[in-house]
Amino acid sequence: MRGAGLARRRATTVTAVTAALAVGLSGTAWAAAARPGASGLGDAYYPSYGNGGYDVGHYKLDVSYDPASDLVTGKATITAKATQDLSRFDLDFGLHAQSVTVNGHAARTRTDDLELVVTPRKAIKNGASMTVVVVYAGVPSSVTADGYSPWIRTDDGAVAVGEPQISSWWFPGNDHPRDKATYDIKVTVPAGLEALSNGKLVSHGSTAGKEVWSWSESRPMATYLAYFAVGQFDITQSSTASGLPVITAVASNGGSEGTYAAADLARTGEVIDWHARHWGPYPFNITGGVAPAADFGFALENQTRPVYTRGFWRSGPNIYVVVHEQAHQWYGDSVSVDQWKDIWLNEGFASFAEWAWSEEHGDGTGAELLQAYYDGIPASDPFWQTKIGDPGKDHEFTGAVYDRGAMTLQALRQRIGDPAFWQLMRNWPRQHKYGNGSIPQFIALAERLTGEDLGGFFDAWLYSSTKPAATPENGFPAAMAGAAAARAGGSRAEVPRSKAKIDAVHRVLLAQAQGR
Repeated sequence: MRGAGLARRRATTVTAVTAALAVGLSGTAWAAAARPGASGLGDAYYPSYGNGGYDVGHYKLDVSYDPASDLVTGKATITAKATQDLSRFDLDFGLHAQSVTVNGHAARTRTDDLELVVTPRKAIKNGASMTVVVVYAGVPSSVTADGYSPWIRTDDGAVAVGEPQISSWWFPGNDHPRDKATYDIKVTVPAGLEALSNGKLVSHGSTAGKEVWSWSESRPMATYLAYFAVGQFDITQSSTASGLPVITAVASNGGSEGTYAAADLARTGEVIDWHARHWGPYPFNITGGVAPAADFGFALENQTRPVYTRGFWRSGPNIYVVVHEQAHQWYGDSVSVDQWKDIWLNEGFASFAEWAWSEEHGDGTGAELLQAYYDGIPASDPFWQTKIGDPGKDHEFTGAVYDRGAMTLQALRQRIGDPAFWQLMRNWPRQHKYGNGSIPQFIALAERLTGEDLGGFFDAWLYSSTKPAATPENGFPAAMAGAAAARAGGSRAEVPRSKAKIDAVHRVLLAQAQGR
């Protein structure tokens, strides 16, 4: 019996050793087979934007900014999950990385244009979490990509806003809208300056001659929508009629433009509540807006708090730009483009929101605006050559994407009728909330909702390089089509009051795009 027991113990020991060896070999095998993550997400226009092999869950950014030297110093703590067995991965970044650790261990790095290539000490297993810490410094205004820099300096600070790129100029990340994450952003600036960013203001304090502003965005956000604005601002806190917190900031030295901006931004709550009645509940937990004392030629729909160039208020009040940018909170921020060629889902939709505002505020109906734009742009105009469903690299922000984009939605409204149209416009942000969407997905949703084949309609409006015919199939009811034909002979319909206001907004936006 004693001998049999010894034999059993020896057999058990051999089995255990064999199993342990097998586990070790399998562990070694996956690590040996791990491969680098892709250096881009394969966007049709910008294939190098973003990176493969991981998905970011959270960015914790601790940034200091000195306006005098334009120096940014920072520490980014990035929490992510590997989506493959990962031997190496890239971060999109243009400043100097002083040190990088992955899961607490120093990592090897090299730079390649706006790519920070990181090789961890140990491979990361598919599905495993990783914490990447990057300590960095640099002067953003000295960094260019393809001869272009989105970094904006002002007389008393800076504004980190840009589209489709900006994050690489102030923090490392996975810079494509398909990889959204939550954010904690702390910005330290010289005493006497304010620092605005996304989400809720968690804290603000002073220490050692510095001001420390901490912000938190708890909803998923694309990297290009993260921002900070540093300078001297007058900050106002309020709430909407429904109780949503509002934080607006206007440059303290904004002059008459700042006065007009402050008055329009004070209506942010009214605008948000109006949007919510049309597109569904506001997708975030705070709102607002920022108007720096700077002419940078555009506004950007930064999540929860858009940023506006002061040029929008050069000629007086301009509520239409606020309507446009806040519409993006639904169309662009909560639902972001799947690829940059899907930009119509952002700009066409926000432009149509201006038309809807006009209609409900007595400035001209959507039908009247469609007629005015359709009649006012001859078929020979290059405007019609842009296929807004796929406008081409560096043409995402041309006039047709905005104006033909809004025309498309009004024509769709007339084609399928108000009940189906408004339901479609609510279903889209609800079904893709905090995610991404593509134009083919929107078309499929419209066809499912209506039971119609809308392929010819969308081909004419989105994918044709000619002016759509004024036919019922293209969204012109028979009476409207007949009137359009009559006006082609020389007569003109009355132009809605809002058209000049909308055109003024788009002129500023398009001047910036042409500057690029």
